[in-house]
Amino acid sequence: MKQIAAIPYENGQVFGHYGKTQAFLIATIEAGKLVNRAVVPTKGKGHGELAGFLKEHGVTVCLCGGMGEGAYQTLTAQGITVIRGVSGSAEAVLESYAAGQIADDPEAVCTHHHDQGEGHSCSCGKHS
Repeated sequence: MKQIAAIPYENGQVFGHYGKTQAFLIATIEAGKLVNRAVVPTKGKGHGELAGFLKEHGVTVCLCGGMGEGAYQTLTAQGITVIRGVSGSAEAVLESYAAGQIADDPEAVCTHHHDQGEGHSCSCGKHS
């Protein structure tokens, strides 16, 4: 089964906040192996536009550090599986996912929104 996976990406690492990423590492996975990958810039697209961006690129699964409930619902409504709570090397995360070693961490939910200003709460612990 072919999957196309996307990871919010910065300098080889999983970028901790899905909605603010400047690029995604997008990879095709077939039979548990990575067959190709590319870093694709978001060109300024943010929170609300990213689900469409990923859908345009054929993404079937998004692996991320933190993600708000709204983004989670939007992606899943588009048929994109979401795996939250990943961190570290984006390549290593892809390899682990392809090998079936990563599952969603529903505790990695961002509960803040950019319009709430200082003092927002975020339980994901994946970004500042």
